[in-house]
Amino acid sequence: MDDSSQIGAIEELIAREAIRDCIYRYCRGIDRVDEAMLRSAYWPDGTDNHGAYSGSAAGFVDWAMKVLPFIERGIHHVHNVLIEFRAGGAAVESAFTAIQRQPDPDGTIRQWDMRGRYLDWFVERGGEWRVLNRLVVFDFVAELPIPEGSEAERFGTRQPIGSRWPDDPVYSFFDNR
Repeated sequence: MDDSSQIGAIEELIAREAIRDCIYRYCRGIDRVDEAMLRSAYWPDGTDNHGAYSGSAAGFVDWAMKVLPFIERGIHHVHNVLIEFRAGGAAVESAFTAIQRQPDPDGTIRQWDMRGRYLDWFVERGGEWRVLNRLVVFDFVAELPIPEGSEAERFGTRQPIGSRWPDDPVYSFFDNR
């Protein structure tokens, strides 16, 4: 491998890690209700077709920040990230698992196990990779039973319990290091 091929391979590895990091920022932003983190995953002029929401990426963040406070508990996991570099950007398919406990329109608390894929068109601007266009594909949705008892009873000594921005331990733990 000549020097220019090595440089190209290293630049591609750096871009792949930047794309993965952006996907993980999205998950933290959603789960912790962290608006700045969530916005950092999208280019503001992009789009998001997210099932219940379809429109601009900036509008998705605005919509999410109105909906997320009603979600009692939410966690997103991303796996099987496939990145294909193409002219002008990268086509990225990321499988996700999301579990959310939230009220339905009549106020009844429901818990959902959702699985699917984020189909993202990533572009790089000024050395930063972000989602320009997203289509969320749902492959599996199941309602789960609501666990009995309070969170304090269920979690017991398993402390601390995850929370939202800025109270979640992730926001203070590393500050003390």
